[in-house]
Amino acid sequence: MLYAAPLVAGLAVAAAAYASRYSLQAWQAFKARPPRIRRFYEGGFQPAMTKREAALILGVRESTPIDKIREAHRRVMVANHPDAGGSHYLASKVNEAKDVMVGKTKGTGSAF
Repeated sequence: MLYAAPLVAGLAVAAAAYASRYSLQAWQAFKARPPRIRRFYEGGFQPAMTKREAALILGVRESTPIDKIREAHRRVMVANHPDAGGSHYLASKVNEAKDVMVGKTKGTGSAF
């Protein structure tokens, strides 16, 4: 009985050492992970808008039905409409993206 207290104390110190070692390894693995992928479209616009670029601008897939494309267009235009402080250029690109996705391409695209 006399030697039980130091034995328990030694086991507690060993358990704390293993827990801190595991925590340190987990923290280093967390710091070394790759950066998160952003969910928005980065980069400039192409000279002639493709269906892929139009889908990226509207936040839909290329095979999305027309009614969902119109909903996405409305949602993006609310955020970028010139009357609400948005850019005329971005609004024209959003409209062009909707036209490309719906299939109503006209001329070279944007007015800018």
